[in-house]
Amino acid sequence: MNAPTLQAFQIAFGRRIRAGRQAPKPAGVPARRMAVYEELLFNNLRGFLDRCFPVARACLGEVRWKRLCRAFFRDWPCRSAWFREIPREFVDYLGSACRAPLPRWFVDLARYEWAELAVDVMDVALPPVDAAGDLLAGVPVVNPAALQLAFEWPVHRIGPAFRPRRRQPVNMLVYRDRDDEVCFMELSPATARLLQVLGKAASGRDAIAQLALELGRPADGAFVDFGHHNLQALRHAGVILGVRA
Repeated sequence: MNAPTLQAFQIAFGRRIRAGRQAPKPAGVPARRMAVYEELLFNNLRGFLDRCFPVARACLGEVRWKRLCRAFFRDWPCRSAWFREIPREFVDYLGSACRAPLPRWFVDLARYEWAELAVDVMDVALPPVDAAGDLLAGVPVVNPAALQLAFEWPVHRIGPAFRPRRRQPVNMLVYRDRDDEVCFMELSPATARLLQVLGKAASGRDAIAQLALELGRPADGAFVDFGHHNLQALRHAGVILGVRA
């Protein structure tokens, strides 16, 4: 088989693998053997998606879920060869190229479920910290193994028994704790903004003062106490590791 012929065969073989019976079978390949390849590769892909998106799958039901996975397998040109990147590619597909009629909250739900995997495999270097340091005078260090995400829908409550009809914006933090367990936390808008400000402020007290300014509040003792309480709660949960050493 010369190079052009081999290339044409590979293209036809790949098209059949992705599209199934919607694409013609390459010449010379027995139908039963072709069917084995089709099922093997699609089932491998399904395995990654099923494990990462159990709630999304349950909400759609098996028939619609399989149809959605098949469309993704057929239509989306994955940009990464890493198996663990398949769920991220699926989320990208849902947000930009999917034509299937889906619930309005479905993309948010999928992104929320993907975040658990993303944080679980996140490769980060933990900075040196003083775990018991003064959170007001020092520079609080936010756990780098974390994703702070804003959603239009209450993704942490969605499931087969609850399908929201109206948008309810929510801020969620997905992070890996001291025991390397992935945790989820709903954040108030003020706490979500405080975490963002911490990375730019010279100290915890400065971050609280910046938040007060943005909220149009005086940075008085009561507000500083409120912010300090938040910082302590975040440290206790493992979101803040301590202060910069």
